[in-house]
Amino acid sequence: MNSRFSSSILQNRLSTALPVLLFLFVLAGPLVASDRYGLTNRLDSVALLAPPPLEGSAEYKADIASARAVFNERTPGDEARAITLQKLIIFNFTPAIGDFLQPGKFPKTEAFFDNMKPEIKPAIDAPKDHWKRIRPYDVDKKLWLGEPESSFSYPSGHATVGMIQALVLAELFPDKREAILAIGRDFGWARVVIGKHFPTDVYAGRVLAQGIVRELMASPEFQKDLAVAKAELQAALNNSK
Repeated sequence: MNSRFSSSILQNRLSTALPVLLFLFVLAGPLVASDRYGLTNRLDSVALLAPPPLEGSAEYKADIASARAVFNERTPGDEARAITLQKLIIFNFTPAIGDFLQPGKFPKTEAFFDNMKPEIKPAIDAPKDHWKRIRPYDVDKKLWLGEPESSFSYPSGHATVGMIQALVLAELFPDKREAILAIGRDFGWARVVIGKHFPTDVYAGRVLAQGIVRELMASPEFQKDLAVAKAELQAALNNSK
């Protein structure tokens, strides 16, 4: 075969293949970055959860009645606390863990919790988008407080993330487990207080959190990062003594 002809064929094939390869590379980049712990491939969050109460059922009526009661009986203190807990940060657990836990002092620990976010979000979004449950304030306009949410109601993302943070922090501070988990529960219930969720949304979020943390704990990479965070926090505790 003529070498010039062969070279021309090769160049044409490369020019055709290169854009495809670049496209695949661009697609692969974010997927690798957001799947550090392999959660995406191991957890079917829709299958993990039972469906939300069927609209019109006795369970549904009890759910909306509970949402109304909690919202209507909230005190100014309840509302203020609930608004504080809208920000999903580990430093809301400082009252349970200790005043030494402050922003900016533990970069490795903060990075550890940040690394979880890209994998946790799809696990929450999948059941939300599957069941498409509307919010309590869409059922009863009297439950309206603050800005509307852009996502569906079931399960509660705040309940899920808050309990994930609590369960992981309880691994880092096992002697303070109960106090940490109590705050983790508060993250979810705060959403009922301000009319953003039904109680069953919150309960489902806690179940999902347990499933997510179980899968995370099975990841060798997660265990490595957990150990790094534990060493950083332990060093601070030792220095404070």
